[in-house]
Amino acid sequence: MKLSALPVLLGLASQSMATTKWHEAKGKAIQYTSVGGYFLQDDPNTNPSGFDYAQHNFGLIDRKYPSDDKFDPHGTKSQWQRFNKWVHYLNHNCDKSNNIRYKVLFFGRHGQGYHNVAESFYGTPAWNCYWAELEGNGTITWADPLLTADGFKEAQKANAFYKSLYEQQKMPHFESYYSSPLKRCLQTANTTFSTLKVPAEHPFKPTIKELFREDISIHTCDRRSTKSEIAKFMPGWKFETGFTEKDELWKGNEGETNAHQVARSKTVLDDVFTNDSSTWISVTSHSGQISALLTALNHRPFSLSTGQIIPVLIKAEVVQPAPTSTFAGFTPEATCKHPPVTSLPDKGCVCSSTGSIPSPTP
Repeated sequence: MKLSALPVLLGLASQSMATTKWHEAKGKAIQYTSVGGYFLQDDPNTNPSGFDYAQHNFGLIDRKYPSDDKFDPHGTKSQWQRFNKWVHYLNHNCDKSNNIRYKVLFFGRHGQGYHNVAESFYGTPAWNCYWAELEGNGTITWADPLLTADGFKEAQKANAFYKSLYEQQKMPHFESYYSSPLKRCLQTANTTFSTLKVPAEHPFKPTIKELFREDISIHTCDRRSTKSEIAKFMPGWKFETGFTEKDELWKGNEGETNAHQVARSKTVLDDVFTNDSSTWISVTSHSGQISALLTALNHRPFSLSTGQIIPVLIKAEVVQPAPTSTFAGFTPEATCKHPPVTSLPDKGCVCSSTGSIPSPTP
């Protein structure tokens, strides 16, 4: 499938790109580079397992910048202030043609949701092939699930950490906020940012963007609620142009391929970089989707546990469009018709009715 043949996905981006702010990018392609040397997460020697942003100042490396001599001759500014000044310098002094932009994006994974609890309880193989296709189990609901109490605590931790950095290190405030439309992300972003004191010129007024959602599988936890339900759930939040009433991307019997997810991740990044002049941006999303976004940005793989956050310094450069690649968009996913016999990591899922591995959904 050609990327240009994805009308629903690209339609969302094209509608919001009607008022292009990065004029040099119009009609051309954008090439992304994750600029290394600024965050620990960029370093191949940093182990993602157990990495906690709150223990490492979001991973910001203690280093000098070429702009320090003029900006901080007496060494009184914080690391965040000096980094912010350097990013500002990169944007205003390194490219007079305006074919390059630098942004700092913070990708935050939502806090623990009820679907995370269910997957841990049933085991990943059984979760994938049977339980995740249900709405819930009669005790908890995991269709577009809410945060658990622990999930709220993870978001409150982020809230407290941002507050401390704003007050003690004068970390730059975000100029724009984006969120996946799934409720666990809406709750995470709201709990993290809504009570923080932010500049009047950059209030917490997030935009809900369809393509920041989790990978589109057959799981009900990846199916979003209607636009009307979301509007009642988070009153006053802004929807991107073209956001549909019903979820037109979730199919229920097919899931998107990895190539498709990376392609749509680049689509939404192109939309943000083309239309949003902000430099400091927060995105609240999901583990799988953040992994795809990092791939689209040419960043090393860096998995996040629930509630974790990763910042990335991104260089975006206008280039001539490359030939359109082809790939499978959606493919059937294997399921069982009844609760499986076994769900062992080494043996996978075995369906109870046939004693065999799950078959693809018709």
